Amino acid sequence: MNSKTLYSDFLIIGSGIAGLVFAIKVSELGLVHIVTKKKDTDSNTNYAQGGIASVLSPEDSFQSHIHDTLVAGAGLCNEEAVKILVGNGPQRISELVSWGTKFSMKRDKNGREIFDLGREGGHSKNRIVHAKDLTGQEIERALLEKISHISNIKIFEDHTAIDLLTEHQLGKDGIGSSKTCFGAYILENATGAVHTFIAPITMLATGGIGQIYLHTTNPEIATGDGIAMAYRAGALIADMEFIQFHPTSLYREGKSGRSFLISEAVRGEGAILTTIKGKRFMEGVHPMKELAPRDIVARTIDSELKKSGDKYVLLDISFKGEKFLRERFPTIYQKCLEEGIDIAKEPIPVVPAAHYLCGGIVTDTFGRSSIRNLFVSGETACTGVHGANRLASNSLLEGIVFSHRAAEYVFAHKNLIVSENAMPNFPCWNKEGTFDLEEWILIQHNKEDVKRLMWDYVGIVRSNLRLQRAQRRIRIIAEEIYDYYRRSTITPELVELRNLVTVAELIIESALQRKESRGLHYNINYPSSKEEFLVNIILQANSQSIFKKHCDIHINW
Repeated sequence: MNSKTLYSDFLIIGSGIAGLVFAIKVSELGLVHIVTKKKDTDSNTNYAQGGIASVLSPEDSFQSHIHDTLVAGAGLCNEEAVKILVGNGPQRISELVSWGTKFSMKRDKNGREIFDLGREGGHSKNRIVHAKDLTGQEIERALLEKISHISNIKIFEDHTAIDLLTEHQLGKDGIGSSKTCFGAYILENATGAVHTFIAPITMLATGGIGQIYLHTTNPEIATGDGIAMAYRAGALIADMEFIQFHPTSLYREGKSGRSFLISEAVRGEGAILTTIKGKRFMEGVHPMKELAPRDIVARTIDSELKKSGDKYVLLDISFKGEKFLRERFPTIYQKCLEEGIDIAKEPIPVVPAAHYLCGGIVTDTFGRSSIRNLFVSGETACTGVHGANRLASNSLLEGIVFSHRAAEYVFAHKNLIVSENAMPNFPCWNKEGTFDLEEWILIQHNKEDVKRLMWDYVGIVRSNLRLQRAQRRIRIIAEEIYDYYRRSTITPELVELRNLVTVAELIIESALQRKESRGLHYNINYPSSKEEFLVNIILQANSQSIFKKHCDIHINW
């Protein structure tokens, strides 16, 4: 296991839309290394079915999209960031098209080709540009195709990031003070060698945290790595209590693994939700019925299941007919057919599943974190645009807009890109350990314990008792995991487990601090929102929690 030191101008950890867009843009300035845990196509982007929200119709307006986003965010959005997100949307969509992305089109009444815009929950207009029901996969394909023709971008597949390299590791300052990031220690999964990837600029785009829950629409790689690494390095972390549970994942009796997502676009096309007995239950809950914001729909389904004792509810779009459904939702149609469900003839059994984290590493509107030279984009970042609840299909838009702005910042501050000779010398990874099969089995049980604990106690509906019990138990599990990590051979699974339990602790701590119900955080002991909690809860290692509006956090490099 020969460890190497690799230098580049840019180190990007993650290969979803946020990381790839940044890579394409900054490749004009120097050598780019992209590190990804699995294959280059394995990311949350690749599983995004619905689309990208953007103002692309004369019937729509920036003001309307901004308004819908702010309403969904329940008072906690950073309005400046929302305006930037929405205002940049059309240009970024055009750029994706110019890079080869093929979105679904149709003809208008004059025979001109226009975007076939869909509608999803919380949107007052049709503004979702999509590629049938595989939008993320199509974008990922186009971006990877473009990158394949750029010679100074190198992708390292099957490499797992362990920890960031910062000044603190050199003994220049302590946790909580100003730091600079110089890259990361990266594990080569196949050999077990840990390499030192050094770069003057690092971008974290590691995606979400869905695997912390028993049921999730996220792929296996979504273990919160970027957030956990940044927290250990002393970065500011915000809004971890706001976990979006997608209301409609396919229910499969006795089957585990990633839950198959039934896109919000299905409800956008008129699908209705009913109990197993056929009772429609969203009509009296919200004026938008099935198109209400996701938190409301998920919480209502959860309530219906608890009242009835049923394992799932039904989503019915059979009235649209086979021809339409095969054309509009080919992937969903085929997947359901494989599970013995013909959605043109019968309803789909669905349950909520952990889907998206609205919080993450605090960034400004140029993707800068509180650690110098560390940029963050995509689901790993907390830009402030989502507030307490993400508006549907704003996530892919957030990734491309703020990765673009991060690249703009780098182009305007080229002095950040320093030569290899100007970089500090970091020691090679020298941690040694042993592999004990018996203890490893116990650790695997710890992973299951974390997922079950988070699902049962820190899910869609919470309470003080559940959260307090969760915190006591997670601390015991965390100590076991950290102890094993300190003395064991490094493996990808152990790195992920350490990150999962770190993120679980952050979510529970944030949820305990927010003594109200707002957006995605619902606590039965505090069923209403409170004016004094119209703030973001910000955490930092070895520091007291900060209660402050995101827009009042200033990043100074």
